[in-house]
Amino acid sequence: MGFASPLLFLIANTWGRVAMDPFSQLILLISVVSFCTFQWLFHSVSPWASSRISPGFLKLNHKQKIEWNSRTVSTLHALLVGLFCLYILFFDEAVNQDPVWGDPTLVKINVSITTGYLISDLLLIFYYWRAIGDKFFVIHHLAALYAYYYVLGQGMLPYFANFRLLAEFSTPCVNQRWFFEVLGYPKVSKPNMANGVLMAFVFFLVRIAVMPVYYSRMCSVYGTEAFYKVSFGGRSAWIFSSICLDIMNVMWMHKIARGCYKVLLSSRRSKPESQENGKTN
Repeated sequence: MGFASPLLFLIANTWGRVAMDPFSQLILLISVVSFCTFQWLFHSVSPWASSRISPGFLKLNHKQKIEWNSRTVSTLHALLVGLFCLYILFFDEAVNQDPVWGDPTLVKINVSITTGYLISDLLLIFYYWRAIGDKFFVIHHLAALYAYYYVLGQGMLPYFANFRLLAEFSTPCVNQRWFFEVLGYPKVSKPNMANGVLMAFVFFLVRIAVMPVYYSRMCSVYGTEAFYKVSFGGRSAWIFSSICLDIMNVMWMHKIARGCYKVLLSSRRSKPESQENGKTN
């Protein structure tokens, strides 16, 4: 991971401008450890575990293996951060009572884990651009990091930062769809169809259906004293990143819904057929 050194230096240099109290040092440490851990999972753990759990992994070409490892790490991050997010949403009274300036301790820890992951993933995207390069993911990651800078650096908007992490629950199903596809599962196979329906449902639930809740809470604090204590840069990051991410969410939801509809429609027209590898429709 020698190529990661300049990036880690940049992280440390940026954080050096913020007052480094003990908790800030802990958050920086968590971000760096998160970055290194996800790099290790990508380069070492995923290839080792995947080759033993799924024999089909060994048959993939180089680019497919890169994306496989990237998506495996993505799934692990989503489950870890998503569960932590739910805990905060249900049990962190300080954040829920004061969504703008509530005690951000747990949120900062969760966001720092995600920050390490996002920087790690960005590095991998650029390094393996021919295999996993995607401009929309770059925009998504940069928009999220831009907003998280204010959460980690100034402790503002913890409720909204945590709420955004609910979206991670849709990631495992999205990745699983790709795993099925690259392993040769027919689109109308039962595992693929079940995952597709679940993916569309979860994606809608955690990224689209929650929009009214998110923006109504945003409107409820707009114009309050707490709102105006947030710097102009912080408010801009909050509003801009929210709109940017939700535009992409709507685009992705439309694409997922169309794909799910087409598969369900084609499954009704096709008859069950036995597959050579033992899978059945």
